[in-house]
Amino acid sequence: MKFRQNAVAALIFVLLLGGVPVSVYATEETRRKIEAAEREKENTESQLDETEENLDKLNEQKSSLEGTLSNLNTELSQVSNNLSELETQIAGKEAEIEEMNQMIEVANQELEEAIAIKDEQYESMKMQIKFMYEKSDNLYLEMIFSAGSYAELLNRSDYIEQLSAYEQKTLQEYKDTQAQIEEISAELEAAKIQLENDKGELDNYKVQVVAEQSRVSGLVSQANNSLAATSDEISDAEAAAAAYEQQLKEQEEELTALRAKLAEEIRMAELAAQSSWRDISEVNFAEGDRYLLANLIYCEAGAEPYSGQVAVGSVVMNRVLSSVYPDTIVGVIYQSGQFSPVASGRLALALAEGRATASCYQAADEVMSGTTNVGNCVYFRTPIDGVTPKYTIGGHIFY
Repeated sequence: MKFRQNAVAALIFVLLLGGVPVSVYATEETRRKIEAAEREKENTESQLDETEENLDKLNEQKSSLEGTLSNLNTELSQVSNNLSELETQIAGKEAEIEEMNQMIEVANQELEEAIAIKDEQYESMKMQIKFMYEKSDNLYLEMIFSAGSYAELLNRSDYIEQLSAYEQKTLQEYKDTQAQIEEISAELEAAKIQLENDKGELDNYKVQVVAEQSRVSGLVSQANNSLAATSDEISDAEAAAAAYEQQLKEQEEELTALRAKLAEEIRMAELAAQSSWRDISEVNFAEGDRYLLANLIYCEAGAEPYSGQVAVGSVVMNRVLSSVYPDTIVGVIYQSGQFSPVASGRLALALAEGRATASCYQAADEVMSGTTNVGNCVYFRTPIDGVTPKYTIGGHIFY
């Protein structure tokens, strides 16, 4: 119960001090903030580098897609031209087929006429053969020997000759007509078959060209979609890069401010080393100082060996004795930005629950009696490059 009362008294005292402005001095908390800020900055730089590298790859991918799309559009244009030309050829071939059909129709009419003539010739020849068969083979001899005069004989001879020539001519015309009919029919049929074959080949080729056009159109659509997606990714990456650059700028400004603050704290630390010091007998301890100091030692060095706990307590007491720092334990511990457990709330929790161990109280008693195992050091922290410690005790360096 006494510990609780002491904690409450200490907290009230701190609240009273809250209105008093205090100078900022070099502390572990400031260095931790710088380290954390530098880690965050390095992480942001790494993320920015990764984003810019990804952005370069995306731009390369975009250029490749644009080249592919250009080639595909050229190919699609060529295929479309081929299809247009092919459709023109098909239309021409269809016109030829139509013209050939008209020619076939005309030829069929001529063929019908030729067949009619052939039929007439055939009937005429049948009548001649019938006449010759009925009058027997002696018809021509009878016509010759029955002539009453030489003149009549000559006339009959001319008639027989003309009749024979006519028969030969009729027979030859029949043969020629038959051959002509067969030739025209064969030529027309062959031409029609050829035209149909040509049209069939063109139709088949048109199907292939249409399929190729569909394939290339699909590739163009796919390339356009990929290009759009890549452009969106580039936009996102550029936005992310801009955000990281802004974040880096802010982090750099924060680091600059923290480094300036640390430089000022180090300057004040050097000033403290050269300042006047009080004797422990001149310090007036308030009620609750022991409780407060023991719990701070617990928060800062509870897991350290006893010598480390004494060292942390010694730093607090050295500040109380230095003319540069507040002259009370409460003032030193709650000075703005000095001890991380104060800022994080760990000290308040330790005070509320009385977490300080017996060794922490023993260390507090020892340093409050004037003992120090770190000389006049007023700072401690975990090891860091750039700081040469006067003492190293447990996991802390003291300077």
